[in-house]
Amino acid sequence: AYLPQMHLYVHVPFCKRRCSYCDFAIAVRKQVPGDEFVETIKREFALRESPAEPLDTLYFGGGTPSLLSPPQLDALIRFFREEIGFAATGVEVTLEANPDDVTPGAAEAWVRAGVNRCSLGVQSLQPSVLEWMHRTHTAEQALTAIGTLTGAGIGSVSADVIFALPEALHADPVGDMERLVVLGLSHVSAYGLTVESGTPLAKWTNRGGVRHVDDDVYAEEFLRLHALLTAAGYEHYEVSNYARRGERSRHNGVYWSGRPYVGVGPSAHSFDGADRRWNLRDWAEYSRTVAAGDDPLGGEERLSSPQRRLERWYLGLRTAEGVQIPEREPVAGPALDAAVERGWLLREGESLRPTAAGWLRLDALITSLTTSAEGG
Repeated sequence: AYLPQMHLYVHVPFCKRRCSYCDFAIAVRKQVPGDEFVETIKREFALRESPAEPLDTLYFGGGTPSLLSPPQLDALIRFFREEIGFAATGVEVTLEANPDDVTPGAAEAWVRAGVNRCSLGVQSLQPSVLEWMHRTHTAEQALTAIGTLTGAGIGSVSADVIFALPEALHADPVGDMERLVVLGLSHVSAYGLTVESGTPLAKWTNRGGVRHVDDDVYAEEFLRLHALLTAAGYEHYEVSNYARRGERSRHNGVYWSGRPYVGVGPSAHSFDGADRRWNLRDWAEYSRTVAAGDDPLGGEERLSSPQRRLERWYLGLRTAEGVQIPEREPVAGPALDAAVERGWLLREGESLRPTAAGWLRLDALITSLTTSAEGG
């Protein structure tokens, strides 16, 4: 059951160091085993059922995919082009990159390999904040990298910024975003800081060394970022993402719309419309398993009807399009009316769309709507 297009995610787990807030499946390495990684990905792909349709989007995430050498990246893109084929309409090839990996030579080599979209992990433009985050780049490197990427011919450049940082840091994410927007980025992402267990940040918080911003400050920063970006001509198309017209991330849109996708690499997830599977998380265990010719399956689940419905609401309300409510579906009466009345949702016929204020309350909103609907 493949759709007419195929979407592929490649998880590159390697990083120079772990950022203070990160709980992703990464492997900290001074020397990146890039050649071994390329061969392992090819082997894993050979273990899978070959997709029937050409690639529409190819996304290298991580980790730090920009730590792969240009020849290694080129080898993978070439492999997927030969094994699956690229859609005639043009494939979106995204590379997540750290600013300190962006050089004119690397950027030109990425373009030659087929990369046409780059997602840059900027996070902040303040030296003290970058140091606290354990980031390996400077603000100057981030600003220079944007010009280098566009100069090399990468048509779509996105930058990530983190807001709602601990008050003691005196961070200024809105000021950072203002400095980025004038550089003509086609896409930006703004993520509120969350404390994930097992991260350095969680340890600092548990010891009382870090105090988090309260909900009011979080909301104020989110709404100020929203106002800045929409005034600058960006469309707020998903809770954390803003794009100029025609510059949305096609790949990420696949996840939010519940379409099938395939993931390769450690911890990568795949979804065929009914079943979700994910790979072993640890790089060493994953690569050993694949080398032995075994499926590196870490786990799988079949979504029940109520789970799929909840997911449809949750993913749909993350996006500007919202969700369509079929006539026969039980609709959350009082909870829905209250959300519309409070200005958190807009109701137009059978569609429900979130407002910026609604996005701030997304989790609570979906819980109230789906609980009420199940009861109704």
